[in-house]
Amino acid sequence: MRFSRSIPFALLISLGILQASAQKAPAKYSWSNLPKAAMPVFKKDTFNIKKYGAVADGITLNTRAINDAILACSAKGGGVVLIPQGLWLTGPIVLKSNVNLHADRAALVLFTDDKSQYALVKGNYEGHPAVRNESPISGTDLVNVAVTGAGIFDGNGGVWRAIGKDRLTESEWKALVASGGVVSEDGRSWLPSESYLKGMKVKDVSTIQPGKSLSDYAEYKDFFRPNMLVLTNCKKVWLKDATFENSPNWCLHTLLCEDMTLQDVHVKNPWNAQNGDGIDIESCKNVLVEGSTFDAGDDGICIKSGRDEDGRKRGKPTENVVIRNNVVYRAHGGFVIGSEMSGGARNIFVTDCTFIGTDIGLRFKTVRGRGGIVEDIYIKNIAMRNIVNEAILFDMYYMSKAGSTLGLKDFPPVNEGTPQFRNFYVSNISCNGAKEAIFVRGLPEMSIKGIHLENMVFKTTRGAEFIEAQDISLKNITMNVTDSKQLIYIENSNTLTFDGIRSFTPTDVFMSINGERSAHIALQNTDTGRSKTQATFNFGAESKVLEGIK
Repeated sequence: MRFSRSIPFALLISLGILQASAQKAPAKYSWSNLPKAAMPVFKKDTFNIKKYGAVADGITLNTRAINDAILACSAKGGGVVLIPQGLWLTGPIVLKSNVNLHADRAALVLFTDDKSQYALVKGNYEGHPAVRNESPISGTDLVNVAVTGAGIFDGNGGVWRAIGKDRLTESEWKALVASGGVVSEDGRSWLPSESYLKGMKVKDVSTIQPGKSLSDYAEYKDFFRPNMLVLTNCKKVWLKDATFENSPNWCLHTLLCEDMTLQDVHVKNPWNAQNGDGIDIESCKNVLVEGSTFDAGDDGICIKSGRDEDGRKRGKPTENVVIRNNVVYRAHGGFVIGSEMSGGARNIFVTDCTFIGTDIGLRFKTVRGRGGIVEDIYIKNIAMRNIVNEAILFDMYYMSKAGSTLGLKDFPPVNEGTPQFRNFYVSNISCNGAKEAIFVRGLPEMSIKGIHLENMVFKTTRGAEFIEAQDISLKNITMNVTDSKQLIYIENSNTLTFDGIRSFTPTDVFMSINGERSAHIALQNTDTGRSKTQATFNFGAESKVLEGIK
């Protein structure tokens, strides 16, 4: 059966079917007028860390020498702090305004495994104020700051991270256990120390409690793994060419920064690195990430803005971001927004990126209680290969159990903790290999709205699912699936337009429509002849909800 090309335009408008396509990008930014990040400017004066006593023997601790060079550079109006070729062992490096920390290509900066060198500090992690160990590289309230050069910064993260036995080979597990540390009571995990084990057993142990000092958390010190590089409330930030690898926790974390540029950076964390995110851009404004490569143990390129009440109280969205010409290898998600997005995100542009072997390609996640609005997200020209799960995922049930909403009458009330995803424009996607092409799951009290997908080709196991979705349009979508049960599943969703959908392979059912709240579903310019059944209607869904049958 073929669906009509000639449904009256006025009828579609009256049904709300074309409401989505009538929306336009905000006038402030577009693909021809992208947000821009102001660049820092540095003096040419150079401060070689050797002149401050640094020794490249891999044994001498150079913490003081490197930081003295940075302080001297900043005090004299700024310039370049040079780390030349060699193996430089150091403790935490603290950046200062007007300083460009430049590591030559043959320089390897190795952060010490002596945890006593990292002081406990009041920081921020996963969207909450938290006790942390001092980061290997950090800077707060700075202007004009950079880390450049093709040198390598190694966070020595293996001494900080716990790891499950199932994420190692037998020989790797035996070697790790023999090196020291603690094995969990069930024998399934290795922990770096007794201090880590103590911290793991205390609920919300990193939360800063009123009336407590940092010394009160000393017995749990090893549990507070530092992010490798943390820049907080900085302006005019530049990261270029450097490699950041083997982070104890998140690798690059920028918080409340403005005018940040990341170019040709390499992030390398082991695939099994606990919380080994590539970059987390949190509550930042005016950001460019381009030409960079991420190989992460968790999400690759991630947008955040605080968590739950703390994030809403901060009220700082991540906004005006351009992400282009990047490659993400193994990671939980290639490009990700959430789940800590309580301050919102908007005006995000992602283009010309490639994801290879990530768990999910484009990943947008949240959950009840977060609140926040994620809107005006523009994505195009994405290539994906060997994606483990979904190529494109929108999910409002992150880390929570999602029960069926079929037959559900009473919904939780909409309040400040209700998150919203709306106004996403995604086009020109190719994916060769994934479990599912598209998955969209909103809340019954707050549908995912305004998702516009166009010009996509998927070779996957399953097709597409839309649950509690509203105002969704798909145009020129080709799916080559190996699961022949159904191509498209719809549950309690309304105002959906499918225009130019093509299936390479036969399926039993082209479209399964479920739930009495499903309505206004239009199928246009689509040949369903490869399917045995064009559409089924279950759990209260009526056949009249499908518009456009000729």
